Amino acid sequence: MAESDQNSFRFVYFIVSVALNIIFIANLCISRKALSWSARAAAEAEAVASISCSGHGRAFLDGLIENGKPVCECNACYGGPDCSQLLPNCVADADSGDPLFLEPFWMKNSGRSTVVIPGWHRMSYDYSDNSYISQELEKNIRKLHAITKNAVTDGRYIVFGAGSTQLLNAAVYALSMNMSSPESRCRKAFLSEFFKANQFEFHGDASLLRNRTSNTIENVIELVASPNNPDGNLKKAVLEGPSVKTIHDYAYYWPHYTAIPAPADEDLMIFTMSKLTGHAGSRFGWAIVKDKNVYENMLQYKSLADSGTSKDTQLRALKLIKVVLENGGRGIYNFAYKTMRGRWTKLNHVLSLSKRFKLQEIPLHSAIIPEQLEEHLQEEDSNCYKVLHQEANILGREGSSFDAENHYVRLSLVKRADEFNLLLDRLEELVSKEDQNQTTRSS
Repeated sequence: MAESDQNSFRFVYFIVSVALNIIFIANLCISRKALSWSARAAAEAEAVASISCSGHGRAFLDGLIENGKPVCECNACYGGPDCSQLLPNCVADADSGDPLFLEPFWMKNSGRSTVVIPGWHRMSYDYSDNSYISQELEKNIRKLHAITKNAVTDGRYIVFGAGSTQLLNAAVYALSMNMSSPESRCRKAFLSEFFKANQFEFHGDASLLRNRTSNTIENVIELVASPNNPDGNLKKAVLEGPSVKTIHDYAYYWPHYTAIPAPADEDLMIFTMSKLTGHAGSRFGWAIVKDKNVYENMLQYKSLADSGTSKDTQLRALKLIKVVLENGGRGIYNFAYKTMRGRWTKLNHVLSLSKRFKLQEIPLHSAIIPEQLEEHLQEEDSNCYKVLHQEANILGREGSSFDAENHYVRLSLVKRADEFNLLLDRLEELVSKEDQNQTTRSS
């Protein structure tokens, strides 16, 4: 009798298990059916991502269509339908700071970083709280700085903008509202050019203004970039006084590029998505502001300029920052650091063999710097930019662009691996010619 009851129990248990599995499978099928509209979008994205471009290009959903199929957009110096052809005599462009070295990280994390945006998403100018700012994104930005330990956000306000340039303009606008005189002297020329207004005047290097022995400095806005581009030095404001306002640009103040000795704790600090995640095309940045009046004036500028930052951009930024936050940021920070360290090591090895060029010395606080200076040593070769361009077909940026001598040139190391490898090959070839030229002169 006991054995019969046990068999009956097993039978009932089996029936219940089968029933639960059927219910689970049915719910799964229903759920999949309910997600059909996003499945189509995902299938389109997967189809484009699967297009082969020989590892030297990408196809994109918004790219050109030929014969009903998206075409490959090739990396620099590659061409052909599948980007397999290396173009001869191509310029090695080390001028721009397009941070595409992070692209492999996002390809590896494509599932977690992908955003599907339905047609009805955030059609209004405002969020439900009548603001232009996603509260969830703001919360995650504060969390980002907390785990990175690169900025103080407690008791501060946050403003979103279309990249650092717009935020710099908003900051100048906001700070100048509280100045006694309508004229403010900007420490960056491009701000004055952007505004094209008489109330702003560019006065160059702030240290030159400080060294003047004339009257007290008044109505000045100083822009401090730290780490400085291109030498990587951490900077502090040099001007002081009740009529001096300061904007701190911390675009490169991330573990990718420098050690973080302490959280930045300034009145107005600007950060940008492009140098954190590499998504320069998303045009997103944020300012951390201590003073409420300055914060409200920056919001007023944003309201007049563009009625707030794109909701689609904010959604993408939220998704990307959530990926960055995984495992305490170790994923992207370790990848970025190893990549930049590897590039610096290779570049340093090549130029250590040269008697004609040398690299700048890395500051002790720096972990690795994405954009470095080369120094041209020979007296007759006073313009390093021209020498690299004419003898090695390398395009850098002249030292004069940074108020330095033209025997300096900046070379960007933050682009794709294809661009960096081409730069390295050209430098190796240029350095190898030194021995050949020396042998020719000796004979």
